[in-house]
Amino acid sequence: MSNKINKYLNNLYNFSGYLAALFLILVAIFILTGIASRIFGFYIRGLAEYSGYCMAASSFFALSFTFVDGGHIRITLFLEKTTGLKKRFLELWSLIVAAIFSGYMAFYFIKMLKISYEFQERSEGADEILIWIPQSSLALGSLLFFVCIFHHLILKLYKND
Repeated sequence: MSNKINKYLNNLYNFSGYLAALFLILVAIFILTGIASRIFGFYIRGLAEYSGYCMAASSFFALSFTFVDGGHIRITLFLEKTTGLKKRFLELWSLIVAAIFSGYMAFYFIKMLKISYEFQERSEGADEILIWIPQSSLALGSLLFFVCIFHHLILKLYKND
């Protein structure tokens, strides 16, 4: 059962990485379209805002993927110098602290999304898009990051190495 859950979650983290890559491609498309529009003398409202929204979405969807891949700055410099029980304690401590902070971040991003949706807030940019639409990617990405860290905390708790 736990192998199925591990496989599902790892596939979810990989999918999140693909979403991050897609949003990076959209950033490039929006920027190139903005450059082309200035060259050819027409204006498309909100391109700068959309590229910013896509950059934020890309950053947050990439969090869980890069954590699993080992791309985050971690405390491995200290962990490499320790062994045994001390190393296990430091790994658990850092995962617990990361889980607390990522859970806090996810909770407040979801709360912000809910408030923006209830009040139907709009962006202050030229596009005036409903702000909960781009905020949903931040909330989802941060929630997925919390799940990823909590998943690895549970794995570390039950792993005897």
